[in-house]
Order: sequence, then structure tokens, then C-alpha cells
Amino acid sequence: MQEKSILHLDLDAFFVSVERLINPELKNKPVLVGGLSERGVVAACSYDTRRFGVHSGMPMKVARQLCPQATIIRGNAATYTKYSHDITEIIKSKVPAFEKASVDEFYADLTGMDRFFGIQKFASELRQYIIKESHLPISFGLSQNKVVSKIATGEAKPNNEKVIVNGAEKEFLAPLSIKKIPMIGSKTFQVLVGLGIHKIETIQQMPVEMLEGVLGKNGRIIWQRANGIDNTPIIPFHERKSISAERTFHRDTIDVVRLHSSLVAMTENLAYHLRNGNKLTSCISVKIRYSDFQTHTKQLKIPYTSADHLLIPKILELFKQLYSRRLLIRLIGVKFSGLAGGNYQINLFDDTEEMLSLYNSMDKIRKRFGEHSVIKACTLGSDIGRLNNPFNGEPPMVHAHRIQ
Repeated sequence: MQEKSILHLDLDAFFVSVERLINPELKNKPVLVGGLSERGVVAACSYDTRRFGVHSGMPMKVARQLCPQATIIRGNAATYTKYSHDITEIIKSKVPAFEKASVDEFYADLTGMDRFFGIQKFASELRQYIIKESHLPISFGLSQNKVVSKIATGEAKPNNEKVIVNGAEKEFLAPLSIKKIPMIGSKTFQVLVGLGIHKIETIQQMPVEMLEGVLGKNGRIIWQRANGIDNTPIIPFHERKSISAERTFHRDTIDVVRLHSSLVAMTENLAYHLRNGNKLTSCISVKIRYSDFQTHTKQLKIPYTSADHLLIPKILELFKQLYSRRLLIRLIGVKFSGLAGGNYQINLFDDTEEMLSLYNSMDKIRKRFGEHSVIKACTLGSDIGRLNNPFNGEPPMVHAHRIQ
């Protein structure tokens, strides 16, 4: 069986690097990107601020106290989205299939390329080409699977590369902190530290059953990753990947309040599923089908986001631009496309700690009690509340379409 070669590419301190590219005066200065208000949050920070204890997601107020000499920039989601698209196009032109794991992170399966040229040489040349074309620093890790390659990239940073040859995975991982294993969050970390486990080597030496006894089914996955075992496949990136929802009315209508309520409910529901699936959208569209069955759509390119309060106003504005006729409406729909992996980080410079906490709290309630356990007041009474998970099926009259 042919040995796999999986490449992981990650742009270094992406938001900060873009800001330094736009303004070279920031090049050798500590930089924070995020909300400027007292209640703002750090979206990204330069490497030189991290030795002071600064990290993304922390209150900007605390970051200022830890590193008062840092230059603070609000950031621009549209700018970062543009650079992310540019890098995506470069990678798309150079590799046959790749996965866009987030706005600044990519995987590529280079298995079999040794027949034509060395895989490591190709990866190095690809990295240099990206740096030359984008003027942004990028690092990579190369190994036989996604997990080891991702950890290798973290060890290579900043602006470097690291190759783990087949068979050397356990040796490479052993001395590293358990924090380096993907899926070990703060709670799991505290549990393991409480057991005296600090290095990956300790997990390697434990029976898998012992870890399962402590962490349940996740214990086996963590044990496998600690031992360099991972069979997660590359999920090919397709720009047209999308999720959508449609509402067909029992009776055709021109009730604008009702139409707005349905659009808000669909947008809110789809945005929740984006966040729940760790996805962001960069293109939104609205569809209207009139009583005479004529169908019209309008779309808009936007900065990557998964936030209700950013998406809903844009959806309603698209509807306003689209709905110029006085015909009865039979169906309306909302679609999010241009999806990429990524968390809420790209919105952090728009929001406060309260807004982030609100989203986290609402999504936790939805996960526990159902996705319609928290809805906006303006959607009360709308039977759009029956909308199912857009990844899993479609109920009567309300059609939810899977990712395409």
C-alpha cells in the first residue's frame, strides 16, 4: 500500500501579516487586531505579543495591559477575505485536490507525486511561490496524515517548514506538550494535567483503555493522535459549496412583515448551522418565486462571516432590491455559498465580549434543547420554526438543501 503524503499549509498570524503588508511601518512592531472598545476582543496578535501572554479571543482590555506598547487595529473582514481568496486561487492552480480547512489553513494530498518530482521539493517550491505572489508569510508541515502535519506546521512557525518522515511520527510527537494535540481543549487539558500527564510521550505509553476510561470515546481518538495515527481524509474544496433554505407558502402572499419574518428565521437558522459546522460564508443570495412561477435571484459577495447580526441586514437588503414587483409571492429562499472552514474569529473585531458570549450561550441552548429553542421575537408565529437541519433533510413546505 502506497504511503500517504499530506501537506498542511497555514498562513502565519494571517490578519496581522495582512495589516503589515498594507502598512510596512507595522513590520517590526507588536500588533493586535480586534475590537477597539473597552469591551472588544483580540481577533489576532503578532508573535512578539504572545511572550507577554496575549492570545486571540482574550479581552482587548487585558491585552492592552499585558502589552501596552502594541499597536491596535480594528481590522477589515473584507480585506482578509480577499487575501484568503487570492491564496486559495494560487493553491488551486498548483495542486490537483486540496481542502480549505479555514480562511488561512489548507491541506493537500501529494501522495504519488514522487513519480514526477520530490514531494518535499514540490511543497517547498509551492510555499515559496505563495510567498512571492502574496507577500505573506506561510508555514507548512508534511507527513503521512493530517494531524501530524498540522502539529508539524505549528512547530515550524513562523515562516518555515517541517517534514516528518514516515515512521518518525511518535518520536517527533513524544516531547511535545499535550496541548499540541488537536481536540484537546482547556477542560480536557485540565483533566489530563490533573492525572500528571503533561507530555504526549506519557499518553503514548498508556494503554488506550485507560484513556478511554477517563475521557470516553474521545480518549481513543486522542490516544491515536498521540501515537501519530490518523486516517481523516482530505475533503476536496469546491467554491460552489453551499447551504440553503426555502419557504413555500400555503397561500401566495404580499405580506412584507411575514416575508421579512421568514427571511430572518431562515437566515438565523442557517447561520447557526454554519457556526455549528465550523463554517463561514462569503456569498449570500435571496430567491423569490412569484405566483406566475417566474423566479428571480440576487446575490452579494461579503466578507467571511457566520454572524446573524451581520447576515440578516444584508439578506433583507437583497430582498428589498429584488422585490420590485407587486405580484403575489409563492416562495422565498436564502442561500449561503462560498463556504470555508473557520470559526467566529474573523468577526471578533466587530464585536464585544458580550456579543461573543451571547452567541456561545444561544448556540449551547440550541444544541441542548433543539435549534429552535432560541429564536428572534420577530419570527414568533412563523411556521418557519419547523425548518430542519439543512444538512440532514427537509420537512413539509420548508425545503432545506444540503451542501452542494
